[in-house]
Amino acid sequence: MASYLWRKYADYVYTKWERTLLWDMIEPYRRPKSFKPLVTIYIAAFYTGVIGSAITEQLYKEKYWEDHPGQAVPLMKPKFYYGPWKVHKGDTPPQQIL
Repeated sequence: MASYLWRKYADYVYTKWERTLLWDMIEPYRRPKSFKPLVTIYIAAFYTGVIGSAITEQLYKEKYWEDHPGQAVPLMKPKFYYGPWKVHKGDTPPQQIL
């Protein structure tokens, strides 16, 4: 029984080595993998974020108009930015010269 198992193991190792050698020789001639799925996922994620942001801003405006009818809606604070955020009289802050 032991010699049978050793023979099976030797056959497995030899064919495994043979397969590795064969595929290593073929590898340079293979077609390169496509970036199309990755690019498609990135484009879908980008537009999902854009649409989600537009919906969030519209809901913010509607809620503000319910509480303050007829008034101009102030800019919405960034959701995931916790740094300093200040708007001077509705304009963008002055640019600093570096």
